Amino acid sequence: MRFPYYTTTILEDLITQWYKRHKFTDPDDLNVYTIGSESQIFVTCRPTQASYMRVGKFQEIVLDSRLPYIHQREQFFHELCHALRHAGRQSFMPYSFYELQERDARHFTLYASLPTHMINDYNLSNPAIIDQLSHDFMIPRKVCIERLEKIKSRIVPSDKSNLINLRKEG
Repeated sequence: MRFPYYTTTILEDLITQWYKRHKFTDPDDLNVYTIGSESQIFVTCRPTQASYMRVGKFQEIVLDSRLPYIHQREQFFHELCHALRHAGRQSFMPYSFYELQERDARHFTLYASLPTHMINDYNLSNPAIIDQLSHDFMIPRKVCIERLEKIKSRIVPSDKSNLINLRKEG
């Protein structure tokens, strides 16, 4: 389903441009190791809290190996945002800056894990859309629900009538 009344954000456009430039056109293309490699970031799993680290030119995203794969993917996109868009150590910054970075990372996670150019062809009025997106993109249902709520909130009101009530679904 194309979204004729939906206006993308600048962040969505940047993510879509990057994906298209690297020929990521299908949900199966969103492999965390491939994206990490394209971004010159080493990705590894350990039984510890997810994190991003930079030492000189070396960059690493650590994902929590104790979590299911779909949650590791959510962590990856969150940490990728910190790698690509943020500077500074959160433990040393004012709390308001920390909150700003975390909010940005949340939006980035929604847009990078379920990019507009890949979900355009999905029928959002399908009652099983949440499960379908979760399965196809290997991302938690709660992320899919939040992403579709973002889309719904940015569509011109007259076009919202065709969308399902996502709150009842989740």
